[in-house]
Amino acid sequence: MARKIIGSLLFVWLFALCGTSHAQDTKTITLKVFDGRTGHPVMPTGYQVRVDHLKLIHNDWVKQNDDGSAEMTIPSDVHEISIHLAYDASMEVYVNCDAQKPTFGDVWYLVPQIMSEGMVMANGCGHTRVNEKYKTTALPGELILFVREKNWFERGKE
Repeated sequence: MARKIIGSLLFVWLFALCGTSHAQDTKTITLKVFDGRTGHPVMPTGYQVRVDHLKLIHNDWVKQNDDGSAEMTIPSDVHEISIHLAYDASMEVYVNCDAQKPTFGDVWYLVPQIMSEGMVMANGCGHTRVNEKYKTTALPGELILFVREKNWFERGKE
């Protein structure tokens, strides 16, 4: 009888221990989004997160904060992430300003770099004076993106 009780307690203890170690197998990235033309903070209405070039979308991994930033919790083994941000409570997604030429497709961000030193993406949508005025830095674990809404011509092409 004592062996059964001790065995059961040991099983419960091991189960609890495994549960807590599994819960710690995540990384949290703070996401800050700014308008690429004005430099003002943007509050997306939806998030589409993909990892490691897989097709599956994880919109439930992101929790938006009251200040407009968001906390993205991802598994610890993820190496790259891609994020699309929706606006106007619709399926419309922002244009990514990460390059000199605005990007509509996936842009992949390296998680180890974000976690170790933070990452501020280039703003290819803004004018030089706007970029200098709203220059920002990222802390380790922060990803800062610049985006813009699609213009009428880009919306018409879809």
